[in-house]
Formats: sequence, structure tokens, C-alpha cells
Amino acid sequence: MQILNHSLQFEALPGALAAYRATADEARLLSFASSVRQSGGRFVALWGSDERDRNAGFALHAAFGIAEGLALVTLPLPADNPEYPDLAEIFPAANRLQRATYDLLGIRSRGEDQRPWLRHANWPADYFPLRRDSDPAQQFETQNEEYAFVRVEGDGVHEIPVGPIHAGIIEPGHFRFSIVGEKVLRLEQRLGWTHKGIEKRFEQLPLSDGYKLAGRVSGDTTVAFSWAYCLAAETLTGCTPPPRALWLRALLLERERIANHLGDLGYLGNDAALSFGLAQFLRLKEDWQRLSDQLFGHRYLMDRIVPGGVACDLPPGGGALMLAQCESIEREVRILKDIYDEHAGLQDRFLTTGRLLPALAGELSISGLVGRASSQTWDLRGQNPIAPYDQLNVQVASHRNGDVAARVAVRFDEIFEALRATRQILVVLTDELCRDLIEPLPSARDGAFGVGWIEGWRGDVLVALEAGPDGSIRRCHCHDASSRIWPALEHAVMGNIVPDFPLINKSFNLSYSGQDV
Repeated sequence: MQILNHSLQFEALPGALAAYRATADEARLLSFASSVRQSGGRFVALWGSDERDRNAGFALHAAFGIAEGLALVTLPLPADNPEYPDLAEIFPAANRLQRATYDLLGIRSRGEDQRPWLRHANWPADYFPLRRDSDPAQQFETQNEEYAFVRVEGDGVHEIPVGPIHAGIIEPGHFRFSIVGEKVLRLEQRLGWTHKGIEKRFEQLPLSDGYKLAGRVSGDTTVAFSWAYCLAAETLTGCTPPPRALWLRALLLERERIANHLGDLGYLGNDAALSFGLAQFLRLKEDWQRLSDQLFGHRYLMDRIVPGGVACDLPPGGGALMLAQCESIEREVRILKDIYDEHAGLQDRFLTTGRLLPALAGELSISGLVGRASSQTWDLRGQNPIAPYDQLNVQVASHRNGDVAARVAVRFDEIFEALRATRQILVVLTDELCRDLIEPLPSARDGAFGVGWIEGWRGDVLVALEAGPDGSIRRCHCHDASSRIWPALEHAVMGNIVPDFPLINKSFNLSYSGQDV
């Protein structure tokens, strides 16, 4: 099969997702990436694998979003001196992923930026934790890192270091501001402090249990990651979940989306000095999560999606409770939206603050709500829908201004659309729909490959999964859209004042853990 009329021969992967896979040499990989860029497609993810135990070398895997779906290209690399061409010259979003791939596997791009990303001076130079012969229990003495931040020089320029430890309970990340007065000239991030060896841990789990770990990559996105993992496992085993399970998965995913948007809108109001907004939206979020706990046994819906189906059903009377809550939540959110839209002080802080222009968002392959606020209309629920989203006709929320106000507007629109989709799902989830919740996962063939790609509340979530012998996991890569969106925050804050950074940062609300895998 040819994608984008390219010379690469793609094979369609089985399963519900429109995904295609091909092997390439360096020239064809670069040619294909350029074709994706020119056709309006986007870069999605990049990771590596160690194939030396199979009498091969290493491999680089790149994923691209195109009109037909997800295109995966694998570049075989030699065991000695594994190098590959710099994809960041075509897609800048590949830069940090290339650096992380070297830190984990020792396969290096030929790009100019060779600084470490996940390696915080705590591993010896010859230690690569994702190589198959590395010892995951090995420990090393903690070192102080001298990271090569880019310096901005000139009259009146000085630096403000923030983090990596922040006030409150948010995750660690370092932000280095170069400023004149209060105006930000440059921001550079140093992340990686939440790296926990998740990808190595997957290798110690059976295929049937990996969904639990996937659901904990980023706790606020547990439904999306669990679904992506299960979709990958179902693809490589040929398993098709029952229809009722698929509708329940969509119900859980939309509940996760609404819960996070409610929380974000409250914190955005608070960061602009409207504490009333924080109080009201957190009250609504608390009510929302309490009903999730009452109906499905978990406030954050962890471990509800399992390979082959779901681990819960809508209890008797649950549909009526959920419909009543949808009506109540929508009524109150519409009132709060009017307050936000008409509050002069709030709009003064939101409008034109932290702009990410559409052209730059496209160049950086920005997806999710941040991308949709900057005219990037990527939403897998509408463009590459899997069941049951192919029956929900999701309307994609979008905006052109790319500022904090636009990202707030997209959140409001997505709440209303998710509430509409929830009502439509509940119409289907009646006793007339078959009550089967799970299809047993068949045995996996050693080397079988599957991929899951789900539109989480923050953006698209990808899980690439390869089976090992006897039902084990050989390789599992989890990718959160935050990995691509974090660099855009550096651009959005330039030209703004330092006190606006918390507001801009919250309007993005990216995951640290999701990119530190």
C-alpha cells in the first residue's frame, strides 16, 4: 500500500485503527518525512529499540499523522555506531525525542543539538538503560549536572531560574528565563526529573497486565493511556472488544475530558485573580468525580479499561444520574462562561497573552487543545475515529487567536461537546445492548506488533507495543502529546512579562510525567 504516493511500501496493521507500517533506509525516511510536511501532515512520535538479540542492530521508529491515519516508519541501524539523519530539520518537534532516544539507547541523530535530555549526570556515559543487556536494578551515585543552557547576552539582560522544585504539589521542571526588566526575551526548559524507567518496567510485565502501568504514565490521562495500550494489545492479538465495552470506553474518556477541563478553567480564573472561578469550577469538578467514584468505583477511573473490554458497567439507575448531572453541569458552566467572557479584568489578562501563532503551531506539530486554539484542527475523534466515535460525529472545537483566551474558549467548547457526546452514548447504553463487557485476549505471537492512538483531553496519546515470548512485553513506548507541545510554551511566553508566565503555563497545562518516560 502506498501512502502519499510515496515509494515506501506500507502494510496496513490489523484492527480498528487506520495505521500503516513500512521499513525504510535513511534517504527514504527523509523523503517520506518531507512529503508528510509538504502535505500538511504532522510528526507524532519517535523512539528506538534494541534488536541485537535478534542478530540485528538497533532500530529507529517514527510516527506521522497523515490524512489516511497513522504512518509508522522503521529505520534499521547497525549495532556499531548507530546513527541516523536529523529529523528535527524537517520537524523541529523531533529534537527532544532524538536526544531522549540517545540517552536511553545510545542511538544518535546527526543533529547539532547533542545535549542530554533524560540523562541528568546520574548515569555513566556508557550506560543506556533501555538496551536489552542493561541491569534495571543497577544504581549510581547522584551527581550535580552542568547543563548547557543557551545564554542571552546584552545590556540589562539577566536570568531568573525557576524550579525544578515548585511551590505546592506540582511536578518538577526547571525554567530558565532571560529577561530585560519584566519582559521575557527567552525561556528554556530543562525537564526529565520525573523519569521513572517506565519503558524498562514494561519489559518485566506480562502483556495482559501492561495496561495498569500505561494508565499511570500520566495520572490525569489514565483513561486515554489505558485505552491506547489496550487498543495496541488488541491489535497484535486480533481481539475485538464487545460493542458495549467500546461505548463504555468512550463514556469514560469523555468523563475524563470534562473533569480536567473543569479543573483547568478554575485554576485559570484563579491565576488571573478571580478566585470565585476557582471555587465554582472545583466544586463542579468534585461533584463530577464523586459520581465517577459512585458509578465506576474510582474518582479518576483508573483500571476501568482492560485488554479486551472494560472492568465495569453502568449500574442500574446510573444513566439517569449521569444525565441529570450533565444537565446541571452544562447549565452552571454556561453561566460561568458568561461571567468569564464579560469580566473585564479577566479578559484583560487573557486576551493577547501567551500567543502561539497558527503558522508556528503547524511548524511545531502542535496537537490537542493547544493546537486547536491555534487553528490546528487535529482531533482523532473527528478525523480518524475508531468505534464508537465513528458514530458520534464529534464537532472539533477550534480558535485562531492562539492566546490564553483562545485556549479558555476551546476548553469551554469541548466541555459542551463532550456533554453532548455523553448524552448520545447514554442513549445507546441501554439494556437492549448486549451486556458482554470483555473478550478474552488471545495469546500473542512473539514479535507481534500493535499500536493504539487515542485523543486524550490534553492531546493525542500513542502506545506502540511489541509482544515477546510466552505472553511477555518485548517493547512498549508510551507517548503523550506534551512531549511535542512543551517547546511551544517557550515561544508563547516570549515578549510577555514574567508575572504572566504562571497563567500562560496553566493555559497549556502540560504533563511532566507524560514526557519523562
